[in-house]
Amino acid sequence: MTRYYIDEHSIDLSALQKRLQSTDLIPSQTPLLDGIAAKMSAIGKTGVRTAADLRSALRTAKSLASLSENSSVDAEYLKLLKRVLNGFFPKPRPLEDIDWLDQETVVSLKKAGVKNTQHLFEETADGAAGLAKRTGTRQKTLSAFAEIADLCRIQWVSPTFARVLVAAGFKNAAAVAAADPKGLFDAICAANEKAKFYKGKVGLRDVKRLTAAAAYVP
Repeated sequence: MTRYYIDEHSIDLSALQKRLQSTDLIPSQTPLLDGIAAKMSAIGKTGVRTAADLRSALRTAKSLASLSENSSVDAEYLKLLKRVLNGFFPKPRPLEDIDWLDQETVVSLKKAGVKNTQHLFEETADGAAGLAKRTGTRQKTLSAFAEIADLCRIQWVSPTFARVLVAAGFKNAAAVAAADPKGLFDAICAANEKAKFYKGKVGLRDVKRLTAAAAYVP
């Protein structure tokens, strides 16, 4: 079954460093690149091997301080690394956030233990028919929810922006990853111009970041 998240246990520090170096980081995150090879090497010498190990070592203020002391990597650097690393694992969103779709379906799903986008993605990874039958929901409606759940696996994508992507013709993370950024940008702008999903502005550079992030989604 396709995973909701990237496998943090299979990503070593070298792969993490490569991702950070190849990512168009926002200005507040660029300090991560300063001496990154030496810092990752120092972190590795403490016994941290994978992204899973690193997330665990950064989880609490106490464990982060301990890693800083043992590696001699500045605590402020580690705090920034923690924020960026955790961003690679978007929190599942409650199904209630998908509030433009049938909320009776949400009630039925919650009764079956399906409460958020991760639960829904995992339940429908092989199709929505089985869950529709088990919960007594319409398969077409359930499939619409499943599209949003799939897209919410992409970093920065909220249910609302997932709605924009669907309206633009991109119904899953794989489609976003494969998209030409300029074509995706134009499609997003056209969809929002038609339906007025949001008032802000999404730039081409943002869309390039989006397609790059989508490429890491399983």
